[in-house]
Amino acid sequence: MAHTPVNHPLRPIYRIVGFVTGAYLVAFGIIGFISTSGEAFTGPGARALGQGSNLLWSIVVLAVGALVLLGTAVGKNIDVLIDQYLGWGLLVLGSYSLAVLRTDEVNFFGFTMSTVIATYLAGLLLITVSLYSKSAPQSKAGAPRQVREGRVTA
Repeated sequence: MAHTPVNHPLRPIYRIVGFVTGAYLVAFGIIGFISTSGEAFTGPGARALGQGSNLLWSIVVLAVGALVLLGTAVGKNIDVLIDQYLGWGLLVLGSYSLAVLRTDEVNFFGFTMSTVIATYLAGLLLITVSLYSKSAPQSKAGAPRQVREGRVTA
């Protein structure tokens, strides 16, 4: 039995949060792409929305944001998988970039501390959204938590 809720009452709000997170990633990717065009592909680049970025990171963020928006538009629990895997991926990239923040040779994405924080926040939001966005037919979802715990008032 899975311990993540199915057909959570706040599912529409979590889907909106996932959409807003994806839209922010797309906006950051586009602004970063525009501000870093003509510069080096990797290494320290320009700042976009107060965060460090370069052409490589702008393309990666643009692709991640587009996948999140596509998954949110499709729904049907595809968004749950996309948000979960991309959220964990953002946490891994943020951790890598935090580890190499003070180096010039291996800071491929041109991260600054504000970029690490924003990447962590986006990753954690996507993971949270994936935990509460799952849906299933009522026949397969099981009884609501209140019924299982015997807290139903007639």
